[in-house]
Amino acid sequence: MGEIVVAISGASGAIYGKRLVEVLSELKRDVRLVVTDAGRLTLMHECNNTPEELAQSPRVILEDNDDIAARSASGSAAIDAVVVCPCSGTTLGKLAAGIGDNLVTRSAIVAMKERRTLIIVPREAPYATVHLENMAKLSSWDTIVLPASPGFYNHPETINDLVDFVVARILDHLKLSHNLGKRWSGDELE
Repeated sequence: MGEIVVAISGASGAIYGKRLVEVLSELKRDVRLVVTDAGRLTLMHECNNTPEELAQSPRVILEDNDDIAARSASGSAAIDAVVVCPCSGTTLGKLAAGIGDNLVTRSAIVAMKERRTLIIVPREAPYATVHLENMAKLSSWDTIVLPASPGFYNHPETINDLVDFVVARILDHLKLSHNLGKRWSGDELE
């Protein structure tokens, strides 16, 4: 099994990236964590955490976003997937334009060229037309666009339930088994 790169950019919703790193560690998956400068600020503001604190798990390696020669940016490294969670509008625009000017964008572009799983989790509201166009462009290149839009059919009771709904959908697209939340059975409305 290869590693999973989790990139946290500066969009609101750092809790999604934080929880994803925690769950991947619990599932015994090796994670390469990359955090942009704006992501670092948002992680501290919204979660009261630093990237270094998230990387305290023995399964998590923190990489420097300025190091575009890091393992996460290598086409020959054993990387299974890259997840940009949350994905800011700026990061989204850079990816749609093919700009790999930092480790987050470079890792995602390498995932595209190597045909690795690439999942972006935009967290904007509302979306500007340029965001929608960029998401459509990336989707046409086989990027999975998974907005941080939790469902309510499971009757969430806490913010953590809402966060886990989105993280569960990410794990599903990574083809990882998990026990986060209940799956729709089809019997709910009977």
